[in-house]
Amino acid sequence: MTFQIVINLIIAVMWMFLSESYTLPSFITGYILGVFLLLLLNRFIPDTFYLRRIFKIISLIGLFIKELVTSNIDIVKLVYKPKPEFEPGIFALPTDLKSNWEITLLANLISLTPGTLSVAVSQDNTHLYIHAMNIDDIDEAIDSIKNTFEKAIMEVTR
Repeated sequence: MTFQIVINLIIAVMWMFLSESYTLPSFITGYILGVFLLLLLNRFIPDTFYLRRIFKIISLIGLFIKELVTSNIDIVKLVYKPKPEFEPGIFALPTDLKSNWEITLLANLISLTPGTLSVAVSQDNTHLYIHAMNIDDIDEAIDSIKNTFEKAIMEVTR
C-alpha cells in the first residue's frame, strides 16, 4: 500500500514538472492520472489497489458512527424507562482476528460503543471478554459483533 502511494505521488510530481505548472490543480490532475495508471497496471503490482483499502477504512469509520448512534439511543431508552429491566453480564467473544493490532482495534471499538466494555483478552488471543449492560441473548450479541466490527476490521487489514 505504501509503495503505491509513493508511486502515485511521484507520478503527480512528474506531471507537475512535465506540464511546467507548479500549482495545486496541476498536482491534483497528476494525482488522478496516477490513480488511473495504478489501476490500469494493478496486475503488475504485488499488493491490492490502495484506494480499496482506504474505502474500507472509511466504511469502518461509518459503521462505528452508526453503531455509536444506535447504541446511544438504546442506552437512553433503557435508562429513562420507569422500571428499567436489563440484565448486565460478561460473555466471551471468540475472535478470528490474529494480530495484536486487530484485537486492540476491536477491543477499542467495543469499549467506545456505549453499553459495552471490553474487559480482558485471553492468553492465547482467541477470546475477548466483554461486559454488556443488557444481554438478552448472548449468541445474538456475539453474532452482532462478529458480523459488524470483526468483519469490517478483517476487510481493512487483509
